[in-house]
Amino acid sequence: MPLIRSFEDLRAWQEARALRSEIYRLSRMPSFRTDPELRSQIRRSALSAMSNIAEGFERNSPAQFSHFLGIAKASAAETRSQLYAALDDGLITRSEFEKASESARSVSRLCGGLVSSLQRRQGLPA
Repeated sequence: MPLIRSFEDLRAWQEARALRSEIYRLSRMPSFRTDPELRSQIRRSALSAMSNIAEGFERNSPAQFSHFLGIAKASAAETRSQLYAALDDGLITRSEFEKASESARSVSRLCGGLVSSLQRRQGLPA
């Protein structure tokens, strides 16, 4: 297993970064101009997932990192929920929805896995 020296080394952060990039790409499409509130909120939630992983890592406390990973996981779920709204309102295609939704699920899984790992290392129940 490679040594993790910074949050940029974390696969969860890398995938959250890719999710943010995908969400920003989708939300630049002309269709999103019809719903500026959804555009803003979906961008904030995707950015939050990425940012909370970084912030938690830099806290240098397993408990704090775990807390911020929980927030990042929830932000990825929020992004997924907003993708449903975008799909339902015809702002994105089913294919675009599937790709971005799977990316958000991956971020959630990776954050959950990191939390479980941190709990195991501290001898806490998962």
